[in-house]
Amino acid sequence: MSDPAAALADLDPTKLGEHEFVELLDKAVRDGADLGALPAEEFSRLIKRASSAQLKAVAERSDLRRAVLDEVFRRMSEHYEGDRAGSTEAVVRWRIGSLKDSSDERTARYECVLSGGTCEVRGEPVGEPRVTIMVPPVEFLKLASGNASATTLFMTGKLKVAGDVGFAAGLTKLFQIPQA
Repeated sequence: MSDPAAALADLDPTKLGEHEFVELLDKAVRDGADLGALPAEEFSRLIKRASSAQLKAVAERSDLRRAVLDEVFRRMSEHYEGDRAGSTEAVVRWRIGSLKDSSDERTARYECVLSGGTCEVRGEPVGEPRVTIMVPPVEFLKLASGNASATTLFMTGKLKVAGDVGFAAGLTKLFQIPQA
């Protein structure tokens, strides 16, 4: 029996079709692959090398979408640059889903509480946000893997911001995005 996490580490999305990629990712997760056990660079490489069609296919599967998004957000606290953040105190609310229908049941919601040089991620928003960022799953995964620019996504209407737009513009500088 092979190690499911090792199978993910060896996975090269560029050599697979979208359905093949989704099935292999699904099998690894069902077989107990711990996405958290993958080094940050490997996890980022997996996302970064996946095509938009592959990422869209993952996003259309609620179980895989949730597993991947949960892992990205879990890692945010690890990659938060508390030294750069200084005295930043803010709640950043994330809506990963449809830009047109905020009530869409497939929309994932997260909240990052930036305080005292730390980033605490919550699955259910409870704080008053300084900024709310709305982005479709494919674009979010590209952003989180360093494969897209927040400014470009914003300017092309693929990312929307409510609240402190100036703060949102500098948000990516507070996180170290792993290089794949």
